[in-house]
This record gives sequence, structure tokens and C-alpha cells, in this order.
Amino acid sequence: MSDSETRPTPRSISGSSRPDHLAGANPTDGAGYDAILVVGFGGPEKPADVMPFLENVLRGRNVPRERMLEVAAHYDHFDGVSPINSQMRALIAALQGELDSHGPHLPIYWGNRNWHPMLEETLRQMTADGVRHALAYVASGYSSYSGCRQYREDILRARQAVGAAAPTVDKIRVFYNHPRFIAASAAKLRSRLADVPVELAGKLPVVFTAHSIPASMSRGCAYEQQLRETCRLTAEAAGIAADQWRLVYQSRSGRPEDPWLSPDILDEIRDLAKSAALGLVIMPVGFLSDHMEVMYDLDYEALHLCQELGLKYYRAETVGTHPEFVTMIRELIEERVSGTPERLAIGCFPANHDVCPEDCCLPPQRPAARVAAGA
Repeated sequence: MSDSETRPTPRSISGSSRPDHLAGANPTDGAGYDAILVVGFGGPEKPADVMPFLENVLRGRNVPRERMLEVAAHYDHFDGVSPINSQMRALIAALQGELDSHGPHLPIYWGNRNWHPMLEETLRQMTADGVRHALAYVASGYSSYSGCRQYREDILRARQAVGAAAPTVDKIRVFYNHPRFIAASAAKLRSRLADVPVELAGKLPVVFTAHSIPASMSRGCAYEQQLRETCRLTAEAAGIAADQWRLVYQSRSGRPEDPWLSPDILDEIRDLAKSAALGLVIMPVGFLSDHMEVMYDLDYEALHLCQELGLKYYRAETVGTHPEFVTMIRELIEERVSGTPERLAIGCFPANHDVCPEDCCLPPQRPAARVAAGA
């Protein structure tokens, strides 16, 4: 289940929808952070969790139950368990080791939007522990309503539920063009390319995938631009020629008449088969961990289609807990804690802003309840 498919109708928060009323909009000069808050999407950890999890994501919105049951069936292919929480635990353990070794020496708390540990539960614990000002790492590397602004809105709702004593929470910037993110992505891609037989080396297209979002959402953010820059930089770092890679999307849902970003990965595979391609290498660069959405859309649907069409299929891993990625998170924390003006970035665009401007990552014009496979 994905953020973009289950987003709530945009509404005023505490009487205002201006960004300076959202969590993360008023960072300090670097002093005073006393904790790190890792924010994830959350996912079921046993079969009995699946339907309660889906209901939690939907939060009473008008999605037919048969659609929920259809999505719930996706989990049956993986024993009813999403790996996203276990992957988040592994990332937190790696990050804690980084902070312990290099600083800043801050405790890490973890809260999810849609499954335990829930954000509100975590913020209550932080409040009880005396945390006053936290810096949040959100498990999303790109700018969009569902990947940035909606997380900040959820943090604020959790803070409001806890009350006036809840810690303030700032958010670190998106990192699509951070050199260490590119290095980790390229390393994962090169590792999979090494598995391609010699007779196919250099002959298979590299297909980068990312979560599709509604076109109306895309118009309000830099999501497509950032994705293409990440793909370009990753391909260059992995030694992939400019005419050998392309960006496609996955996980599209909603009404057929609503335009979403395309082409879809399954359509791309069919087109490759028609062009007599021998196979493809897939890199889910728009995702940070191999969670349920990646596994179902790629390792089940895309794989089975490739087998049906006689195409070779090679799928690279997401960055996960790659050392370069973990070090990047620590450095993003350090740049905010220290207040240094230096912001690392490579490629055609500067480092993204710390404070989101008012018109940043606007919600789609026609919000609607949607559900798909996700965490």
C-alpha cells in the first residue's frame, strides 16, 4: 500500500495549511536537537495484521471491501508478512552504529504512519523521556506530496494528539542527488549487472522504476525531475550509456480515467518483447528498501510476465542498509545539527532546501481514496 494511493483529502491543520504550521518547517540554527526520529510507512508483520493494517491506511475512506481483499491477497504470496518493519529495524541499527562511532551522539526513535510503532505512540514515549526537539529522517528520497508533505502533516497530527509537551520535529532534506545515495545506488546496480552472462553483457536495457503518482500531484512538485537526475547520475556512475537506460513507473492504481505517470513497467516489458529484446535489468531506484510493493510488483508480476514472454530478468536491490547510504543519513543529520551551510549534492541541481516553501509538494487536484500493494 502506498502513500499516494491512500492520501487523505487535503485539509487545514490547526486552522492553517501553510508550511510554517507543518512539522519540519521551522528548523533551528542547529543547536538543541536531542533525538532522531525515523519515520516509516509501516507494514503487517503476520497474516493477522494484514486487514487491520489496510483498514488503518484507509482510515475509514470509501474504498470497496473487495478492493481491500484483492490487495490483502498480495501478501499471501509472501506468507502474509511485509518485510518493511524488519528492514527499518536493520537500518536503525546500522544508523545507531554510525552515530555511536562518529556522532552526533543522539538516541533514535522510530514511528510509522500506518502500523506499529505508530507515530503517536512514539511521540508519547519521546515526551515521557523528556525529548524536546527532534530531527526526523523520513524514508523517502524525493519530493512529492505523498513522499514529503504528507509525512510532515502526519507528524504534526501526532504532535497535536500528544499535546503541548510533545517535542517539535524538523525534517532533513530530500537526498536524490546526494553523492552517497548515488554511490549506493550505483553499487547495487553494478552488483546485479555482474550476474548477467558474458554473452548478454551490455545488451540488456537498464530499466529504472519508481512509484507512479497522479499527474496532478506531479505538477505540484519536482518528483519527475529529481527521479530522472537520480537515474542519470546512477547510470553514469555504473558505466551505463545514456541510450541504454530508461525510467518507467510501477504501482499505479485508481480510476482508469485519472492520468498517472507512465509508462508502466509491465507495458515496458511487453514493448521490449515486441522489439526482440533479450531481457532487462530492473533497478527500483525510486524505493529505499525491498518492501512488499517492490516484491509484488517486480519479483512477482514483472518476473512472471518476463517468463511468459521469454525475457531474461535481473533485478537489482534497493539501497537498503548499504554503508554509503547509512553514512549519508548520518551526514544529513550532522549538517543540520552543526548548522554548517555546506550541503553536498552532485549533478545539474543544487542540494534541496531544508525548509519547504509554501507551494512545495502540493496535493493532487482531485484527491481520491486509493489502495494498492505497498509496505
